[in-house]
Amino acid sequence: MIESGSFTAGNAHEAACATALRVLHERGIQFLVGGTFAFTQYTGVVRPTKDLDLFVAHGDLERTLRALGDAGFETSVPFPHWLAKARNAELAMDLIFSSGNGVARVDADWFRFAAEVPLYGIPVKVSPIEELIWSKSFVMERERFDGSDVLHLIRARGHVIDWPRLIARYGDYRLVLAAHLLLLRFAYSDADRLMPGWVLEQVLADLSPPPSAADTPTCYGTLLSRQQFLADVAQLGYADARLERGHMTPETLEVWTAAIEDDDDH
Repeated sequence: MIESGSFTAGNAHEAACATALRVLHERGIQFLVGGTFAFTQYTGVVRPTKDLDLFVAHGDLERTLRALGDAGFETSVPFPHWLAKARNAELAMDLIFSSGNGVARVDADWFRFAAEVPLYGIPVKVSPIEELIWSKSFVMERERFDGSDVLHLIRARGHVIDWPRLIARYGDYRLVLAAHLLLLRFAYSDADRLMPGWVLEQVLADLSPPPSAADTPTCYGTLLSRQQFLADVAQLGYADARLERGHMTPETLEVWTAAIEDDDDH
C-alpha cells in the first residue's frame, strides 16, 4: 500500500487539479492518477510538474470529457487510439486510455489493483505500479526514454510488485521486460536484493522473439518508438507490428505518425 500524498492545494494550479478531480469524483467517473504524482508516491523521487495525468477506461472517455467541459476545461482528442486532453489557464491534463503504441490499453485490472489515497482532500485511486511499469517500459523515443522511471519503480518497490501479474502483462513482449531488468542490474550494484531472485531467471528463460503472422519479417521496434523504425517499414520491407498485431488501425497510425512533424516543430 502506498502512503497518502503530501500535495496541498495552495495555488491556482493545485486548485485547478482539485477542481478536476472533484468533478470526476462527484460524477462517479472511474479514473486513476498517474504521472509524476504516482511516480513520487511509489519511489519517493520528487520532481516538479504542472501537468496531471489521469487514466480512464475508453468507455468512460466521453463522460469524462463532458464533465471536464462543464467545469470550464477545453477538451480535445488528438489521438483517438490512446489520448485525450483537457486544459484551462492553470492546468494541462492528459486523459490516457491506452498507450501510444496501442499495447497498454486501460482495462478492468488497472482499477482492480489500484491503491486509494487522498489527494487535495479527495479520495482518488493511483495507477497500479505494475501497469505503470508495463506502459512506461515501451517508451523509448529519441526525445523521451522512460526506462529510468521503470528502474526507479522497480528499485523502490521490487520487493512488493506482483511479479507474476506484471510478467503476464507482457505476453509475447516479455523481451521488453527482460531488457529493463538487465539494465536494472547495470544501474544498481545491489540489484540482486531489489526483487525476488526467481524473477530474472523466469523472464530470461524464454528469449524467443514474438511470433509473426506476416509473410515478411516483422519490425517490433515500432512498438518502442513511433519514429525511429519507420525506415524499416517504409524502406526495408518489414511489416509494422502495430498493424500486424492489431494494436492500431491504418487511420490511427497515420494520425500518430503525422504528429511527429508537429512535435519536431516545437
